Amino acid sequence: MDSVALVTGGAGFLGSHLCDRLLKQGKEVICLDNFYTGSKNNIRHLLANPHFELVRHDVWLPIYLNVSEIYNLACPASPIHYQNDPVGTVKTNVLGAINMLGMAKRCNAPMLQASTSEVYGDPAVHPQVESYFGNVNPVGPRACYDEGKRCAETLCIDYATQSSVAVRIPRIFNTYGPRMHPNDGRVVSNFILQALKGEDISIYGDGSQTRSFCYVDDLLDGFIAMMDKDIQGPINLGNPHEITIKMLASMIIEKTKSKSKLIFQPLPQDDPLRRKPDISLAKEKLGWQPKISISEGLDATIDYFKTIC
Repeated sequence: MDSVALVTGGAGFLGSHLCDRLLKQGKEVICLDNFYTGSKNNIRHLLANPHFELVRHDVWLPIYLNVSEIYNLACPASPIHYQNDPVGTVKTNVLGAINMLGMAKRCNAPMLQASTSEVYGDPAVHPQVESYFGNVNPVGPRACYDEGKRCAETLCIDYATQSSVAVRIPRIFNTYGPRMHPNDGRVVSNFILQALKGEDISIYGDGSQTRSFCYVDDLLDGFIAMMDKDIQGPINLGNPHEITIKMLASMIIEKTKSKSKLIFQPLPQDDPLRRKPDISLAKEKLGWQPKISISEGLDATIDYFKTIC
């Protein structure tokens, strides 16, 4: 069998870029998506490619495929989307991981499980290291995503221990770039769209909370390195350059030459105040660190949003 890569959530922001990358590596790619947040527009340019196959399917339902490697990216990743269907989010994270790990076991295929910095919750340790167990509210409005991802990590380790499944667990910190969903409520896409439309930019809290933003191409370099080097993880993948939300808004206003003004609204419950990865392990084990600056990445992302605005 030729090398066949399965990408769940393959029509989403990260998944569609990953499909591009894997095809360029000469692999057959099966893109599996239920289109809850994914879009055919993200993969339309691939539909005529004979090495690309699209399957509409929910990962929480069983499916039987013969594959060489699995990238399990399926899950809504923004609060607006995952809180709209919290039960579906938990099912995607937990049942989806069980189904994909079962496939990995049957096919003797390695599986990369996309985890998240949200497993750290509102962290009491800064920057966040992989050995930190987190500060997560198990019954809060973000729990369907946070705890779902934590359980998916547990399942990966248990399948690796009990059934010798080769797993890789990257913990993804805020990632941005072209093909972000325009209505997902995430800060980069929100600010860019508001700035391009000349609307006031909504900042939740006083804008002093921080995030660390990683450009999509850098993140995918980390994915490929984890898969190729057989590194189980968990490993943080993100850009350790930390900026305040207010600073991000100011950069976007300047780059778009917008006349938008900043308005401040209450901070949502359980929204973390600081988020920054310690990537020492990624540097040591993968030889990986991000290369694209926030300024360069924002330019490319703004250019993309100009085409869909």
